[in-house]
Amino acid sequence: MRNIALRLRYDGTAYHGWQVQKNDVTVAETVENAIFKLTGERVRVTGCGRTDAGVHALRYCANFKTECSIPTDKFPLALNSRLPGDIACVAATQAPEDFNAILSCVKKEYTYRIINSRIPDPFERDRAWFYPAPLRTEVMERAAEKFVGRHDFAAVRSVGTETRTTVRTVHWCEVERQGDLISIRVCADGFLYNMVRAIVGTVIYCSEGKLAPEEIPALLDTRDRRLTGPTAPPQGLYLSRVWYDGAVGDMMA
Repeated sequence: MRNIALRLRYDGTAYHGWQVQKNDVTVAETVENAIFKLTGERVRVTGCGRTDAGVHALRYCANFKTECSIPTDKFPLALNSRLPGDIACVAATQAPEDFNAILSCVKKEYTYRIINSRIPDPFERDRAWFYPAPLRTEVMERAAEKFVGRHDFAAVRSVGTETRTTVRTVHWCEVERQGDLISIRVCADGFLYNMVRAIVGTVIYCSEGKLAPEEIPALLDTRDRRLTGPTAPPQGLYLSRVWYDGAVGDMMA
């Protein structure tokens, strides 16, 4: 039995998130069906994290166990011929027997994209948040810095998946502007449900003057979701990088 790790890339617009669900089409189900067409095996694919409906992935890692003998270097092309055009397998490698895409993950980075212009871009409709009101990038940068470090992030998570702890370490939270495009990158050792989208909404609130960046540490201490910014819409969110040790880490670089 081999443990195969896949590097995937997908546009999440047409899917109800990653995780298999009873009545909705998901990325995981689509990948599992493609593997069945390729290998004749019904497998369960473990993903590196839960992405919600409409959320995208520039880099995503998943693994599955198989008896098939297809060489890993041949696997991406073979699998892509069975996948729809909005999902691609970029690379594959044989992982250690105990490798698990979510439990073995060292850290992840999400990127949130905002089109800050008075005129919408129809080509970005499902790939960025169109925000026509002026945004003050320098204030957003100051606000983003306040999320860096080890904190309890209960104040920026939505009710959803239960976790043992809401404490996480954010390695960086950065804001960059290039023309009308604002990108917010957040890297952490783990994420709570809707955490990045709530951070983005809070950073936006600071730009609008509804909160001061200096208030953020105290707001995190309250653990009260009602006191922070709104949850940004899903189409602007991308899983952009995932880190692992060993051969899988080399594949994901």
